[in-house]
Amino acid sequence: MGSIDLPDINVWLALADPDHQHHERARGYWEKESAEKIVFTRITMLGLLRLLSNHHVMKGQPFSPNEAWGAYDALRDLPEVAFLEEPDSTESKMKEWSAAPKFPPSRLTDAWIAAVAFSTRSRLVSFDSDYRNFAGLSFLHLTTGKS
Repeated sequence: MGSIDLPDINVWLALADPDHQHHERARGYWEKESAEKIVFTRITMLGLLRLLSNHHVMKGQPFSPNEAWGAYDALRDLPEVAFLEEPDSTESKMKEWSAAPKFPPSRLTDAWIAAVAFSTRSRLVSFDSDYRNFAGLSFLHLTTGKS
């Protein structure tokens, strides 16, 4: 499949919502920095659907579940986008990282996404700098120029 990027949910959300504060940065990544293939996993797909339908996240204008599916389908229909199955090795990698001393339980979903990227030799792409804490992970931190 060549080079693969696995965007975090926050990147997919910024791409799907033109009013998102990081939409322009996400588009810049897509147009100039992305790999040959950009993939969803089950958890990033579900996260995008959940956030697009969330009243607070969407600033009072949430997508209906049908509209959220439409946004997901529009992304999935792009030729560079694929769906990536999660390999069996994902679970053991997640367990290894989450067993670290002082690992915060709030990062369990991130550990899973990172473990999928690690196990499939994909580059994880996120606005969240905390992914740097996963040793050996290929990671592109999308910065926005704001502190």
